[in-house]
Amino acid sequence: MKITVYDGATTIGGNKIYVEENGRGVFFDFGMNFAKYNQYFEEFLRERATRGIHDLFYLDLIPKLNIYREDLIPSDVDVSSCPKLNVEAVLLSHAHLDHCGNIGLLNEKVPVVASAMSLAILKAMRDSLRSNIGSEIAYHSQRSFSDDDRILKSKNYGDYIGRDFICTDTICDDLKDFLCKIPGQDEPKARRKLAPGEICCIEEKELPFEIKAYEIDHSIYGANAYILYGDTAIAYTGDIRLHGKNAEKSHEFIKEAKNASVLIVEGTRASRDEDYNVSEDLVFENCLKSVEESKKLVIADFSPRNFERLETFKEIAEK
Repeated sequence: MKITVYDGATTIGGNKIYVEENGRGVFFDFGMNFAKYNQYFEEFLRERATRGIHDLFYLDLIPKLNIYREDLIPSDVDVSSCPKLNVEAVLLSHAHLDHCGNIGLLNEKVPVVASAMSLAILKAMRDSLRSNIGSEIAYHSQRSFSDDDRILKSKNYGDYIGRDFICTDTICDDLKDFLCKIPGQDEPKARRKLAPGEICCIEEKELPFEIKAYEIDHSIYGANAYILYGDTAIAYTGDIRLHGKNAEKSHEFIKEAKNASVLIVEGTRASRDEDYNVSEDLVFENCLKSVEESKKLVIADFSPRNFERLETFKEIAEK
């Protein structure tokens, strides 16, 4: 078994960790490295979508590998001499962009393994946000070459192409229906539809390793940790957290992970003093006190997709 960290070491997020055995492999996450991206881009200055992976490839924002969608490779990007990995899946820990934000660049035949909640979030993000090539995870519009084969253009016709999804828990009918359609496609005047990929549970799919997923605590719901079994056992925490309302689930994973031979752990706050750690219960109490003491309008601001914090302020508002 071989582990290669293509990104995510000595930085926050950007995880791209490849595990290979007998010529078959999977990635733990395939996220955006914001520290590197911010050296070149900002909110309204992004990579040139019409150049496919060109900018990201030559700025070393993605690994120089032969694993990307062919319709994103312009003529002046040569990936033929790059290592061609046999990527059979991405094991997604959660739907924050520093863990999933580059999955959309991968060959469309590479499936995503994730919790039902994470799959729903990925699809909702694709439906509702302005598309860029890296975030086209749930589905994408096929690119074609213009007269200048260095320039790519999106097709405004034909079906969107869905990526295969492998769910680590139960897929209900409503979720499957949501994953298989785009908003408005059943309208009489709809121009495009979604051609969904395969959607199945992890028990139904043959993968290179035995994979066990564990729900853990995080600010975004649906976060998974994984234990992967091959010649040896590897535990991958993703962004594990111990101070939210699902902390007991993280502790359950920790108990199971003790028997793994290799631990790949998130360490953003590994050096934080223990007494500095603030629980979500304390956040609720402090925010409730501030709101109760205020005589004016209170505006709460928190990160996107922090559903636990959203529920905190919803409960405060109802009080």
